[in-house]
Amino acid sequence: MQRRSQQTGGQSVRENEMENSGSSVDLLEERIAPEFAPGPALRRRNGAAARHRDVRSKRLPALSFLLRWDTARRAFRVAVLLALDFAGVSLAIFTALALKAVAHDAFSFSLVFDTTRQYVSFAYLVTVLLFARSSMYASRGERPGLARVLASLFEVTVVVLIFAVVSGQHFESYYIFYGSFVFAVVYVSSLRWACERVSGELLRAAGYRRRALIVGSGSQIEAVARALGGGPHPAVTVVGFVSLEAIPENGLRSLGSLDDIARTLDAEQIDEVIIADPAFPQERAVALVDEAHERGVRVRIAPSTMDILIHRADFVPGQMVPLFELRAPVFEGIDFIVKRTFDLVIASLLLIVLSPLLLLIALAVKLSSRGPMLYRSTRAGIGGKAFTCLKFRTMFIGADALQAELEAHNEASGALFKIRDDPRLTRVGRQLRRRSLDELPQLVNVLRGQMSLVGPRPLPERDFGRLEQWHMKRYLVLPGMTGLWQVSGRADLPFDDLVRLDFLYLERWSVFLDLTILVKTVPAVLLGRGAF
Repeated sequence: MQRRSQQTGGQSVRENEMENSGSSVDLLEERIAPEFAPGPALRRRNGAAARHRDVRSKRLPALSFLLRWDTARRAFRVAVLLALDFAGVSLAIFTALALKAVAHDAFSFSLVFDTTRQYVSFAYLVTVLLFARSSMYASRGERPGLARVLASLFEVTVVVLIFAVVSGQHFESYYIFYGSFVFAVVYVSSLRWACERVSGELLRAAGYRRRALIVGSGSQIEAVARALGGGPHPAVTVVGFVSLEAIPENGLRSLGSLDDIARTLDAEQIDEVIIADPAFPQERAVALVDEAHERGVRVRIAPSTMDILIHRADFVPGQMVPLFELRAPVFEGIDFIVKRTFDLVIASLLLIVLSPLLLLIALAVKLSSRGPMLYRSTRAGIGGKAFTCLKFRTMFIGADALQAELEAHNEASGALFKIRDDPRLTRVGRQLRRRSLDELPQLVNVLRGQMSLVGPRPLPERDFGRLEQWHMKRYLVLPGMTGLWQVSGRADLPFDDLVRLDFLYLERWSVFLDLTILVKTVPAVLLGRGAF
C-alpha cells in the first residue's frame, strides 16, 4: 500500500480502488465461519483467480449458496433451532396435559390444545432466553451438548414455576411442571440431535472437513490425533504434525519443523492448529499463534492433566505470587447427598423396569452352561477397599485359573486385560459382554452403597495390582457401573487415556453430567463400541 500511495494520477486512484476492492473480498471471505470455510490458505494460494472463481463451484448450487453467504446461513441456523425448540416445548406441554387428561378419562383434543396455547408462550420465551445465554444457538462447534440442554430446561422449569406461584396461580398438582420438563428433555434433545445429524450429512455432502495440524511432542501428538479421528464421521482431518523433538513413526505425516510453520500453513491449507504439548515453550507458542492468526487459522490447545485440575482450584490470597490450591476431587457434603440420592432413585427404578430382562438373562445363563447365574468378583472400591462386585456369569467354570496362560494374548494396554476372542467365554456370555448386559446386577451394588451409577470403573484384582501411583486418584470416589470410559471408546482407547477421562469426570462432576453419561451409555451399549 505504501508503494501504491507514492504513485500519482489516475493510475494510483485506480490501483487503490482495486486494492480496496480486493481487501473487501478477502474480508468477506475471512468472515465465513471456520466450520464451513474451505480453508484460508486455499483462498490465498488461488490469489486473484479465487475472486473470479469460487473454489467450491463443483458443489451443488444450493450447498454452495449456504457456504458462501455467512449471514444468511447464520440466520437460517438460528431460525431452524428456534423452530425446533418451539416444537419441542409445545409438544412437551401438550403431551403432559394429554396424559393427565387420559388418566382422568377426560381427554379432549381441543381443550388440551387450547390449554397448551395458554402456557407455551411464556415457557417458550424463557426457554429461548436461557438457551441463548447458554450459547445453544451458536455454531455447530460451539454449541454445548446434552448436559447443557438438561440444565437449561431445568432452569426454565424452575423459573416458570416460581413465576406461576408468585403470580398467584393455583394448581391441583405440580405435575404440569415436572411432566413437561421430562417430555421437553426428550423432545428438544431428540429434535436437536436429528438436526445435528441432518446438517452434518449436508456438510459432508458439501465437502466440509476441517484440516488440522498438530504441534507438540511424542505421545501427546499421537493421542490427540487418535481422539480427533474417533467416531464414524470425524469432522477433523489431521493433515500431519510438527514435533519439537524427533519421535518414532506413528502413522502421521511429519510436516517439518516449527521454523517452517508459515510455509506449512500455506502449503497444506490448514484450518486450525492444535497445540498438544503441556510444556510447549511460551515464546514459540506466541510466535506460532501470531503466524496462525495472521493467516486466519484457528489455534486450539488440547488440555493436559494439569489443565483439568485447575478447574477445581481455589485462589489463595495474601501470597507474594498468585497461588491456587487444588481441592481433593471427592464428593462430600451436599454433593454426596445429591449423588447418593440420584443413585438410589435411578437404580431402584431401573431394577423395577428391567426386572423382566434380568430374569430372562439369568435363565439364559443357567441353561447355557453349568455353574451359578451370578459371578462374584472381588474388586477395589472407594479408598481401595475390597468389595464383591456382582455380574452375570459369562465364562465357563474354572476360567479364572486360565488367566496366566492367556497373558501373552492380552490386547489391551496398561493395566487392563482384554482379549477380543476370549476362549473362556460361553456362547451366551459373549453376547452379554458385547452389550455389557452382564453388568446389570451391579444395580444391587449401587443400592448397597458399594458402587455408584456413574464413576470410574472398578478393576479386577489382577488389573488393580498393576496400577501406577498416579492412577490411584480414581479411587477417591465410589466406582461406577458406567462412566466416560463407556461413552468415549471403551477398550479402543489406551489405558492412560481412560484414566484421564476418570480425572476429567471427577473434576467436572454434576448431576447433569451423570444423567448425560447414563443417556449416552444406551447407544454405546447397543452399538457395542469397543466392548469385548
